[in-house]
Amino acid sequence: MKSIAEVLIRMNEIVSECKSKESRVGYFAVLYRQVTRRIQQGILNMEFEDNPRMETLDLIFAKRFIDAYELWSHGQQPTKSWKIAFNASKFSNYLALQHLFLGINAHINLDLGIATSETMEGDDLMGIQNDFNQINSILSELVYGVKSNISTISPIFGWLVPLTKGKDEKLLNFSIQLARDGAWKFAGEYHLAPNKEFQIESRDQNISNLAQQLINPGKFLSFLIKIVGFTEWKSVSKTMDQLDMVMKKF
Repeated sequence: MKSIAEVLIRMNEIVSECKSKESRVGYFAVLYRQVTRRIQQGILNMEFEDNPRMETLDLIFAKRFIDAYELWSHGQQPTKSWKIAFNASKFSNYLALQHLFLGINAHINLDLGIATSETMEGDDLMGIQNDFNQINSILSELVYGVKSNISTISPIFGWLVPLTKGKDEKLLNFSIQLARDGAWKFAGEYHLAPNKEFQIESRDQNISNLAQQLINPGKFLSFLIKIVGFTEWKSVSKTMDQLDMVMKKF
């Protein structure tokens, strides 16, 4: 893939594949396709400090998700973070928001730092920090839009918030800002590391541990999730369509 237009073609194919297979990987695919569209429009509008460089970053970043998806689809092994997210997609007992956060967890907390460093190979990483933050602002806007309109696919999700006060709220308080800050720190460590494979493996292990907390957030919250899950739409393709409609508003 040599352009964002080509990335979007592949993303459209992945969304279609997920719809036809009723695969919950499609929830994140729909979100990420809209992020990619928004970045493409931002480049056309000259919103970034270095728009050609932003396209390079977006291509490297997107390729990490697409490669992980294709490895998993062919029975091969992606990173642990992605493997947990993809394997969770087989189960209907997780909320749509959990599936979204599992994808965001792998892509932001692991992939973004790597892609940022590779974009700036041989250069000072600080030169891209503002554009790095801009990508995360776009993602935050879309995720906030989904959370604000989650009742369209999960009618009683709002009940979770007051009921979990003082409990384990890792899932409900998943923060794009914290993920961004962690990803930037990791990008710096990875950029300077002599053994980059070790850096990836170590980071992947930590992020896969967080993924486990997102799908197993404790007995009390898991019980509430089970109740909320009964009210969510059971059709994956319809849920994908609804998520797409929500995201296009932001």
